[in-house]
Amino acid sequence: MNPATLPVFPPLHLLAPELVLVCLGLFLVVADLFLARQRFLLPLFTVVGALASLVLLCGNAGVDPLPIFNGMYAVDAYSLFFKAVILIAVIFTVLLSGQYLKVEGVQHGEYYSLLTFSAVGMMVMVSARDLIVLYLGLELMALSIYCLVGFLKHDKRSNEAALKYFLMGAFSSGLLLYGISLIYGLTGTTSLYPLAQRLNILGLANNPALLAGLGLLLVAFCFKVAAAPFHMWSPDAYEGAPSPISAFMSAGPKAASFAALGSVLFISFAGLHAHWGPLLAVIALITMAVGNILAITQKSVKRMLAYSSIAHAGYILLGVLPGNTEGLSATLTYMLIYAFMNMGAFGILILLCDDKRRGEQLEDYRGLAKTNPIAAALMLVFMFSLTGIPPTAGFIGKFNLLLAAVHAGYVKTVVIAVILSAISAYYYLRVVRYMYMLAPEKETRAGLAMSPGLTAALTLAMLMVIVIGVAPGWLLDLTGRSLLGFSY
Repeated sequence: MNPATLPVFPPLHLLAPELVLVCLGLFLVVADLFLARQRFLLPLFTVVGALASLVLLCGNAGVDPLPIFNGMYAVDAYSLFFKAVILIAVIFTVLLSGQYLKVEGVQHGEYYSLLTFSAVGMMVMVSARDLIVLYLGLELMALSIYCLVGFLKHDKRSNEAALKYFLMGAFSSGLLLYGISLIYGLTGTTSLYPLAQRLNILGLANNPALLAGLGLLLVAFCFKVAAAPFHMWSPDAYEGAPSPISAFMSAGPKAASFAALGSVLFISFAGLHAHWGPLLAVIALITMAVGNILAITQKSVKRMLAYSSIAHAGYILLGVLPGNTEGLSATLTYMLIYAFMNMGAFGILILLCDDKRRGEQLEDYRGLAKTNPIAAALMLVFMFSLTGIPPTAGFIGKFNLLLAAVHAGYVKTVVIAVILSAISAYYYLRVVRYMYMLAPEKETRAGLAMSPGLTAALTLAMLMVIVIGVAPGWLLDLTGRSLLGFSY
């Protein structure tokens, strides 16, 4: 389909999910001024708005794939799936935030507004079919999250994390823009579909300048997904950020970045797979090695989950590097699974946060099975799933990623990946050991207070981890259908 023949102004229902979130973000900014004593309504408004956007998203599921705004923006099953993951991450983050913000004493309305605007940026990234539009969405996402990471203004760790994240994020954005400028200078376009055509027509597949531009794009995306050796900002940002935001960063921005990476590589640079496929294989292995090995040394569960997130970025890259629909389908599957199990683990961390402790150290989990068996059982499920132990959803996700890489001929890469994945059992099961095999401290409380939102989030995350692990067929079918019409 020629983008020049497409309508510039699309039917508004195609953009309804994004428009609802934009209006919600603006409403939250104004509502905060008038609800100083009823701020408990702000998270309710946010959840309702996100659910409304999700419903509208589902309403667009039956729409034929259509590029809009002269081909710069697309509404297809691929983008709708990732948008659903992003909205689920927003809802979970809001549910996890209520109790935490109350303990920290930072119940400010702009928290939810920034969260909403960051989701809008992610949704723009997912649907972007032009490099400039992709960059605009990325910056809207990043600027909002910089503020959220530093939201605990009284905490030096939060301030330091925000500053480091901002500096490294600005640097990676500069690399992305420089890569876009090189590609535009050679091809005369930033639109993904015309870009693929001109690469073939002009015979630029082996052009050094084009490969340099592609390399800069890959480096920038590796920064965003925290792939080694461009991961250095991630542990400090996760540790210093409010715990619900750390959970959100591990799911929402990661999903948006992988969606954008898939769009760029599979649409514009599919013909250059011989160049970027082996490179991503090396990056994936380095990422898994760095994440898993450094996670072993951590005494902080929150920092351990940060390095774990780095390792999982390596696993997800295994789905991208084959350059085919099987690998991309496995990537979609794993992104949804990872959102549930990792945000669930952060939910237990938030549950343990109170006036006396932050729930971030391994010692905080000592004897948890005796003081709160339900919380310990939930954490056990999430740790098993992150390890990839059947019959949890994490096993299904990892198995499909490894199988896709094997079918694409990356057998040696998969063998090394399995070995590196086995290392993760040590630090995940170490948390289980503290909960079930060590006696609780004498001063540990007999129970933990759970807010309704936190209870709902943990229950839903646990159910999804178990249901997908036992009966994954519906999700595999959904991700397979999500790739129909991905290229038009």
